[in-house]
Amino acid sequence: MATLGDIGLSAAVNILSALVFLIAFAVLRLQPFNDRVYFPKWYLKGLRSSPTRSGAFVARFVNLDWREYIRFLNWIPDALRMPEPELIEHAGLDSAVYLRIYLLGLKIFVPVTLLAWTILVPVNWTNHTLVKSDVNYSEIDKLSIANIPLASHRFWTHLVMAYAFTFWTCYILRQEYEKVAYMRLHFIASEKRRPDQFTVLVKNVPPDPDESISETIEHFFLVNHPDHYLTHQVICDANKLAKLVKEKKSNQNWLDYYQLKYARNQSQRPMMKTGFLGLCGEKVDAIDHQTAEIERLSKEIAKERERVISDPKSIMPAAFVSFKTRWGAAVCAQTQQSRNPTLWLTEWAAEPRDVYWQNLAIPYVSLSIRRLIIGVAFFFLTFFFMIPIAFVQSLANIEDIEKKAPFLKPIIEISFIKSFIQGVLPGIALKIFLIVLPTILMIMSKFEGFLSISGLERRSASRYYIFNFVNVFLGSIIAGTAFQQLSKFLHQSANEIFKTIGVAIPMKATFFITYIMVDGWAGIAAEILRLQPLIIFHLKNFFLVKTEKDREEAMDPGSLGFNTGEPQIQFYFILGLVYAVVTPLLLPFILVFFGLAYVVFRHQIINVYNQEYESAAAFWPDVHGRIIFAMVISQLLLMGLLSTKNAASSTPFLIALPILTLSFHLYCKGRYEPAFIRYPLQEAMRKDTLERAREPNLNLKAYLQNAYIHPVFKGGDDDDDDNEDEIISKLEETVLVPTKRQSRRNTPVPSKVSGNSSPSLLDVQEK
Repeated sequence: MATLGDIGLSAAVNILSALVFLIAFAVLRLQPFNDRVYFPKWYLKGLRSSPTRSGAFVARFVNLDWREYIRFLNWIPDALRMPEPELIEHAGLDSAVYLRIYLLGLKIFVPVTLLAWTILVPVNWTNHTLVKSDVNYSEIDKLSIANIPLASHRFWTHLVMAYAFTFWTCYILRQEYEKVAYMRLHFIASEKRRPDQFTVLVKNVPPDPDESISETIEHFFLVNHPDHYLTHQVICDANKLAKLVKEKKSNQNWLDYYQLKYARNQSQRPMMKTGFLGLCGEKVDAIDHQTAEIERLSKEIAKERERVISDPKSIMPAAFVSFKTRWGAAVCAQTQQSRNPTLWLTEWAAEPRDVYWQNLAIPYVSLSIRRLIIGVAFFFLTFFFMIPIAFVQSLANIEDIEKKAPFLKPIIEISFIKSFIQGVLPGIALKIFLIVLPTILMIMSKFEGFLSISGLERRSASRYYIFNFVNVFLGSIIAGTAFQQLSKFLHQSANEIFKTIGVAIPMKATFFITYIMVDGWAGIAAEILRLQPLIIFHLKNFFLVKTEKDREEAMDPGSLGFNTGEPQIQFYFILGLVYAVVTPLLLPFILVFFGLAYVVFRHQIINVYNQEYESAAAFWPDVHGRIIFAMVISQLLLMGLLSTKNAASSTPFLIALPILTLSFHLYCKGRYEPAFIRYPLQEAMRKDTLERAREPNLNLKAYLQNAYIHPVFKGGDDDDDDNEDEIISKLEETVLVPTKRQSRRNTPVPSKVSGNSSPSLLDVQEK
């Protein structure tokens, strides 16, 4: 059992590690050759260029200005100085609202910590229950609810504090939900025109034996949305074509490199090996080989492109449908289109940057099967992962290690080693086990078939949170194999489950304190150092970068990583809410995490991360819902814990807390969530009216027609992409087949596909 000394050693190790990371960052960011690693966002925006320094050759790589080293902590006020409206303009609403999650943590836990330390800690500390008992305990346990005697009237203090913490948290949550909802609506109303404002994704289009998918879609919307339908783009299976285009671009990049190399030294033609990674195989002329490969790929691309355009089997029963007004798109996206609710399914289209094109080719009917498969796989992943979690917990129990490996006892009993094992090692081991988890969860989300990058990240975040709750939280509290726990819980009543977990919670406070210091202190400091991206960038820059485009790709930091960052933050919310009443000693460690993380990620969002999509904070209902879940769990666990303390008179009063919390959640869901899942028609009409007044001659069809064309059909670096308009016209070209469908008689305008009016029944009979 970890003592205050063990916690002190862990704190010293992690504080020292964090300081080393922060000082190293402050020094490394000043060096000219690291500028693209620590300020890539400004380079990608075209607002920063490589620092040029006159004088000695060394000055090109090392900053020799000693005055800048004196001001090495300037990055902190610089990160805090940018006001939120400017931050939204610079980085987008998603990034700004993501930072508000850290602020939310500070708003909730600063008053909670002050109250807990002012009231609960003295109430716990002034008892002598543990001193008079025969159980092993540490000084930390004397600060927790475990030091309160059975059936004590002091439990009323904990009950009152539970109510106070719940009401305060709900008050802050409602304020924040209202603020973020307003920010989202204001952002949507004030942002510039975007294709997704006018576009709806239509799925599960029913087949028609007499018409192509494109014709079916057009005629349906001409009949049912005659005044607002503008154009559409069918979705095709171009995944194989995308791979070929990607391979050709890679070869073109190598060709540019070898040609540049030959231009610098024409005395010798560059050579390369054709085997694996250029390490083995026949040695050939590099320029000739790459030219031949590009020619071969160009032919394959042209053949595959023609197949995709002409083969009806490559056209999916789905399309991006665009409308003349935002109002028309809002009506279509938020209403049922057909008598059969499983056909003509509509939803808002993701913005073009957010579309995950590979999944558009997945048939709609297979999505349910895919999600069932992944649901089962995630269940087994979650429970089998408890095996390494149980191993990690065994590291924190010196007594178990000595029983199973008595020959290690002389080494383990050394004071420093014992403190290191109990105070540092479990947190590090758990962090290592969790490194590969986000990649696995993202692969699962992609297999499920989500059609946007934001959707993939939100699904991965949801699963990551569930995994953290089951494995890291519950698994760490109740060590043991997963199926032993599952079997035990299945044979217990619901009340007994919460009792079992509630009793174990105070005993695991020290483990979570060490985990917070490893993950939340040293881990956040390591985030700003960016050691891995720093090393990878310099390795790529030295060995692989051949052109300026390569250098941009090498320094691209990617997005913020909502799928991993948000569940990590939520884990600290659940720890804080559960332990606020039980072991208040944990709260200051959480406050340090929220404060440090807010400053660090504000710097990263301003200078590093380049968000690849904008969902206008669509993830906030998930954030709110998970904090509500954490509150309910904390209340149920406290109820279970008090029921084992013979606090029969106070425990029933806790029953009202989950009911009140869930009622509050339903209120927020009804009042604020619609702003995140629907677009008010009033706002849509207002924006349409303003746009018509400002730009009466706007050609909206030209703006929207090619917005959702698959990237492989758009102009790029390929020689055969020059005829983009011709390719797109082929995609839209279909042959009109006369039919006897009654809906054809009501088509009010000429077909956008064929250019002719759709024939009526009489026209067909006359022919």
